[in-house]
Amino acid sequence: MSYKVLVVDDNEANRELIHGILRTAEENYKVMMAENGKIGFDMAVKELPDVIFMDMKMPELDGIETIKLLKAEEVTKTIPVIVVTAFNTPENLEAAFEAGAFDYITKPISIGELKSRAKRAITVIESFRQVQEKIDKVEGEKHELEKIAMVSGTSSFAFLIVRTNGELEWANEGFEKIHGYKLDEFKSVFGNTIFSLTSTADIVTIFNRCLKNKVPVDFISKIKPRRGEEKWIQTFINPQVNADDTIEKLLIVEIDISIFKKKEEELNLQYRKMREISQNLEKANTLLGEQTLEINRQKRQIEEEQEKSEKLLLNILPFEIARQLKSKGRAGTRQYKLVTVLFADFKGFSKISKTLEPKDLVSILDSYFAKFDEIIGTHYLEKIKTIGDAYMCAGGLPLSNKSNPIDALLAGLEIQQYMNTLNDSKVLNNLSVWELRLGIHTGAVVAGVVGRKRVAYDIWGDTVNIASRMEQSGYVGMVNISGTTYEYIKDFFDCQYRGKVEAKNLGKVDMYFVDRIKPKYSADKLGLKPNEEFINLINKL
Repeated sequence: MSYKVLVVDDNEANRELIHGILRTAEENYKVMMAENGKIGFDMAVKELPDVIFMDMKMPELDGIETIKLLKAEEVTKTIPVIVVTAFNTPENLEAAFEAGAFDYITKPISIGELKSRAKRAITVIESFRQVQEKIDKVEGEKHELEKIAMVSGTSSFAFLIVRTNGELEWANEGFEKIHGYKLDEFKSVFGNTIFSLTSTADIVTIFNRCLKNKVPVDFISKIKPRRGEEKWIQTFINPQVNADDTIEKLLIVEIDISIFKKKEEELNLQYRKMREISQNLEKANTLLGEQTLEINRQKRQIEEEQEKSEKLLLNILPFEIARQLKSKGRAGTRQYKLVTVLFADFKGFSKISKTLEPKDLVSILDSYFAKFDEIIGTHYLEKIKTIGDAYMCAGGLPLSNKSNPIDALLAGLEIQQYMNTLNDSKVLNNLSVWELRLGIHTGAVVAGVVGRKRVAYDIWGDTVNIASRMEQSGYVGMVNISGTTYEYIKDFFDCQYRGKVEAKNLGKVDMYFVDRIKPKYSADKLGLKPNEEFINLINKL
């Protein structure tokens, strides 16, 4: 079966998208489109679509007002309207449902959701149609019965002749079939006038009107025969008019229409039941809309909580590791051959901590580490952890790359520049300065997630220990690197060879201070920002 769908949206791309999705549906949809609410309303009245998809925000006539007009129009009030909106706030959706919307979907449009909502609307409208067809059938049968009752030859008939004063003069055998009495018996028991035939209160008025106007009249009444149940009788009174326009007698025909009345009552009962079903369907549809609104509200709350959880997880773990934990429930350890580890530590932190209130100390430390987080994030490094005033990060994991020694150097230079600039300002304002040492080393590490309750991503190996020694052997405000790291970055940075410097538990190690990016590769005077040539070379690594 084919269904007509009207899409009302001022955005042509949205109209074409919905049209394209419905073309791929299992149902056969004939899609019509309108670019605003006014055109959409006129088209709906003319074409009577099965379902309407309605945008909320449109020129000339918006979606809410258009829905109100459709629901006020007799021929369109039962057409389900599905609101399509990017403004799915509770207030907007409540306004849409109050106006008479059947359902809603949100933008950007989901293919599966749109097909599902269209199919559900078709299911509901088919249910309405089936109920209406039954109601129409009952009404038609009722009308036919009323006509049959007027002329049916299978019913019991009684013919009577009545004088103008209402006196019963003669009756055929059908009278006894209907009333259970012969005419003489009836008159002796109930009286000898037509007014005794029925309990209809206005029989006198009806009879006199017939006499006065000289036209046939009829009425329906209920009688209690001698035997059996009550009967419904339709009575016709036909005046016999003489040539001089006077009435001598009246011919009365009584027809037993009890069987038709019984059928009519059955049909009326069915009619009322169908009406109740129709009303219940409308109530169910309204309730479904309210439930849909509540479900979507709860869905939004769940999504918001999931988003908060995911953000919290990403604050604790690298993105790739968090993805593995979510999809597999675990994240194994892995060995990396080329990782650059950066350590930073504040000189004299114990002395500083004694001069500050705990909350002030934590606040200042937090502001510094937050800036370090921001800087390393722009250079593709992952924060590993902080221990007291020590800050540790690494490049080349969890996703491997060959540029991590250079990335770490760029981040180290920027961090020291930030601290040096900040300390210069503090000196001018007679404030205490926080002096930072920073060391870098490149080598192999093992990385993975440890713990079951409070999981943490960490790295292990000699590379980590050597990087820590580079920080401890460095100078305040400088970036101190190992000879190993130097071999990876020497073509791009100006460095000072420090010679072999004694490092705890390592003996003498080649060390270098990194001053800046080489002028030929620098985009600024300080040598902190790489130029386009530098970036192109790094991208080829």
